[in-house]
Amino acid sequence: MTAHPRLSIGLPVYNGEEYLAESLDALLGQTYEDFELVISDNASTDGTEGICRRYAAKDSRVRYLRLPRNIGATPNHNLVFAESRGELFKWASHDDLYGRDLLRRCVEALDERPEMILAHTGQAVIDGDGKLKVPYEYGLATESPHAPERFRSLLFEPGGDDFYGVLRADVLRRVKPLDSYHHADRTFVAEIVLQGPFHQVPEVLYFRRDHPTRAERANPGKRSRCANLDPRRAGPLHPTPRLLAEYVWGFVAAIRRAPLSPADRRACYRHLLAWMTSRVRRPGAGERVEDREPVAPDRLDVSVDALVAGREGRRR
Repeated sequence: MTAHPRLSIGLPVYNGEEYLAESLDALLGQTYEDFELVISDNASTDGTEGICRRYAAKDSRVRYLRLPRNIGATPNHNLVFAESRGELFKWASHDDLYGRDLLRRCVEALDERPEMILAHTGQAVIDGDGKLKVPYEYGLATESPHAPERFRSLLFEPGGDDFYGVLRADVLRRVKPLDSYHHADRTFVAEIVLQGPFHQVPEVLYFRRDHPTRAERANPGKRSRCANLDPRRAGPLHPTPRLLAEYVWGFVAAIRRAPLSPADRRACYRHLLAWMTSRVRRPGAGERVEDREPVAPDRLDVSVDALVAGREGRRR
């Protein structure tokens, strides 16, 4: 590994032994190799530490940090970015899979398009065994040169996983760090998209694993999910109304901080008001890709095992 790798990957993990090795194989088997992989272990109590140390011993690109106590998922996400050294940055999840060309295609996209601040690829949902369940067609207008249109699209359209794209690190340093209220990841991506447009590489190379122990499934309630993100949210000072109010204010604050013209700022506020009104009228609106019905096998034209390093020879 070079002293200053071009790309840093930050992987926060807590008790991830079930899928961690598969994810590390997929990341370390990328065709793009100029990166460091920063793993921050949130005081895991299972076999996570042993897996991480084994990979760090055999690949110099891996930097393993073990925290003395569980600080929560959100501070751990912010920590891996603070520890990064590359001009580009990507968060990775310990249970997802990555096509071996994902990093190369995203870095190439950013090099070819200097106006873009984030690049990601097509995605699909896989199950616990790594079998494809639901491919997802990205429909957001985040590539628009107009900030209000990007923001409107992010509010109203079912989203992809732009949070896990490859970003320009200098842009990340300009925005407020990830918070831990309800849906803080959405306001965080909204703040980023107000900084500049995203590019979506058309190939399906990102595979989001949906399984019963994934954090959002293991913590179905708003308060339990936020406490998992940050243990400080578990106390009586963080009731659900506060968590929801912080969510809405997160969008307002993102608009206030963004480098927008007065006209664009007003347009963003109008879109936010329209979105809030729609949520009052239809409180259950919104759709998670993971909750869609699985696609019939004869309609699938993507082979996870053919695209992901470490899965060679498996049946689809």
